[in-house]
Amino acid sequence: MSIFNTGINILKVKETKVVPVFYTITNDYAKYAAASINSVMKHANPNRYYRIIIMYDKLSIRNRLRLRNMVTHNCSIEFHKMKYNLYMQIIVRYCAKRSGSGDFFANVVYYYRAFIPRIFMRYDKGIYVDSDTILMGDIGELYDIDLGENAIAGRVDPKVAMVPEFVEYVEKALDVPHKEYINSGVLLMDLKKLRGLHYITKMTDLIKEDADLVAPDQDYLNVILKGKIMHLGKEWNCQPEGEDPKGAKLLHFNLSKKPWFHEDVNCGEEFWNAAKGTGFYGDLMRGKEKYTADDEAQAASKIKALIEKAAKLSKVKKPLLKVK
Repeated sequence: MSIFNTGINILKVKETKVVPVFYTITNDYAKYAAASINSVMKHANPNRYYRIIIMYDKLSIRNRLRLRNMVTHNCSIEFHKMKYNLYMQIIVRYCAKRSGSGDFFANVVYYYRAFIPRIFMRYDKGIYVDSDTILMGDIGELYDIDLGENAIAGRVDPKVAMVPEFVEYVEKALDVPHKEYINSGVLLMDLKKLRGLHYITKMTDLIKEDADLVAPDQDYLNVILKGKIMHLGKEWNCQPEGEDPKGAKLLHFNLSKKPWFHEDVNCGEEFWNAAKGTGFYGDLMRGKEKYTADDEAQAASKIKALIEKAAKLSKVKKPLLKVK
């Protein structure tokens, strides 16, 4: 067994009993993903098997070893290094054009999730979760939700409804009703249907058109899969800033004050409890100590810039994206 892929012997477990959970990270995200993965393991059903699959480009051996040490009897961890094929090269070029603009989403790692159906052919269903999430319940319950004829399931993005500029952008620039536009940080995916829809091809075809967008990877998903998306309840993507976390099965610290930087974060203690024993706790504490007022001002500036960008792009006369 490779020292970089370890846990349960997946070959001895029927695929129908395995819950595949995907993360996409870089070295910078490893410490946050560790807390999230630990929370998955803490709430895992002891009678089921969970396959944590980490998709990455640059992830140090040290970080892989620390993550590997977290495995349990029924939760494995596998590392998949992304290859720069034709599709990826298109995405890299697109992100490179925006890397100097301070854009939140000018990072190729945000697009890795789109490759899950194409790379992991053995699975017909899977879950994707962002690194800034903490499980409060068994993620297997999310996996068991029947998608029906839908290709994907996610929660309608609560941050959009809170900002009039985002509402106008989603409805005018993307031609998606804002009450149907989902957050891409937690996704239940019918991988077989996504393969049949040729999702990655459609996404890269749109990327080649070089449209300027607010949240490209999320925007592409909502436009391409419009009419094929099931809406999850708040419990599976509860965003603690401004929301009551009662009954939440998954917390998502999305575009909000992060508990690893701030003291006064709603449900922040849940993150720190999950971070304990991961091997990254010291890194997280040092990062919090180094976080400055200038860092906070920069983060606020990026949010402001996104809102301004949404306002500008919403003035278009026709939608920015059109699926062929």
